[in-house]
Amino acid sequence: MAQRSKEGHIAFLLTIGLMGWFVPGAGHLMLNEKKHAIIIFVTIALTFAMGLYIGSIGVINPIGAKPWYVAQIMNSPAVATIGQMTRTGNYPVYGRSSEIGQIYTSIAGLLNLLCIVNAVYWAHLRQTGAEGG
Repeated sequence: MAQRSKEGHIAFLLTIGLMGWFVPGAGHLMLNEKKHAIIIFVTIALTFAMGLYIGSIGVINPIGAKPWYVAQIMNSPAVATIGQMTRTGNYPVYGRSSEIGQIYTSIAGLLNLLCIVNAVYWAHLRQTGAEGG
């Protein structure tokens, strides 16, 4: 595989990372890791959807639950759209289901962050020709 310039290599890694953030698993798909991409997408999407199902859309709360929101935003920029909808406070959520929904959606976001880092690392190894251990 031909070596890229340093700027091209960084741009490629950023592209892999951003694609993995926009759509969970897309970074792995760009690396031709189709099985990994499908598993990542299904796992993260179902975990996030389960959190929304358990706690309702109100668990995405950029104002009242900022630490949770930081983890949730790692799922996709689409979470910011949901956050704008719930910013008005018209989706109150109370009790144990709210907590569980926040945990599920936040875990999905943090899991996606790990997958993004993994995809960028693999892309770096493939571009530099280094062997992973």
